[in-house]
Amino acid sequence: MSETRFSVTAVVENAEREGFVSEHGLSLWIETPHGPILFDSGQGKALIPNAERLNIDLAQAHFLVLSHGHYDHTGAVDQVLAKNDSLMLVHHPDIFLTRYSIRPGEAPRDVSIPPAIAAAIRALPPQRICASRGPVELVPDVGTTGEVPRANTFEDVGGPLFLDTESKVPDSIPDDQSIWILTPKGLVVICGCAHSGMVNTVHQARRITGEHRVAGLIGGFHLNAASEHRLRETARVLMDWNVGFVAPGHCTGAAAIAYLRGLLGDRVKPIATGDIIRF
Repeated sequence: MSETRFSVTAVVENAEREGFVSEHGLSLWIETPHGPILFDSGQGKALIPNAERLNIDLAQAHFLVLSHGHYDHTGAVDQVLAKNDSLMLVHHPDIFLTRYSIRPGEAPRDVSIPPAIAAAIRALPPQRICASRGPVELVPDVGTTGEVPRANTFEDVGGPLFLDTESKVPDSIPDDQSIWILTPKGLVVICGCAHSGMVNTVHQARRITGEHRVAGLIGGFHLNAASEHRLRETARVLMDWNVGFVAPGHCTGAAAIAYLRGLLGDRVKPIATGDIIRF
């Protein structure tokens, strides 16, 4: 493993610094010694102006990795493809599923990948698409988790998500995947929403790499509706790992962030658009 440095820039986040465009979505720019990787693209309105403000050239990305097929992670894929005619698009085959969020007392809300985005992806030549259920090595020391086994009993997908409008077929979100980075201090795991569960996701990265130390966690962890039991168990595991830092954002939820911060202290630092994490 090489002694290298990486950085992760929040290009799209729910929370923003002054001068940036905010939206409910996520997009992270990952700098590696072997070229940049774009992880998700947000809903659509924020990526381009924020990238320009951050002096990020999307045409330089070697990969665009999609964490899962929800609108708030895939909405600007077509804009990225318009600026970059050579990147490899990495996704799980199930990102095209039609899916709904159905909260009690509310009408079903379609949260699928937008049809125009799905069409843009399908129009790419085969040599520019890596549709894989399994892990994918992107560059040395960096890869995807692929499908994440759901091994524990306290984590779930994080919300009332279904494949039908009658709430009869739960959406297990099999396409959920994350990115792992192997550093001299251990793993840094970057999640889009961690619908598979943060703990399950890290265990998958450990299986793939053989590295058990957890240097850091970045991204959305979908704990905004988590039970006290889930929060307690998640915090217990993070403390057992002696995690170096946690940079939560997007769908993690203010209450969950406060809970984790109460136990882990300054190791928990929420991210906002424009923030850069270097390690």
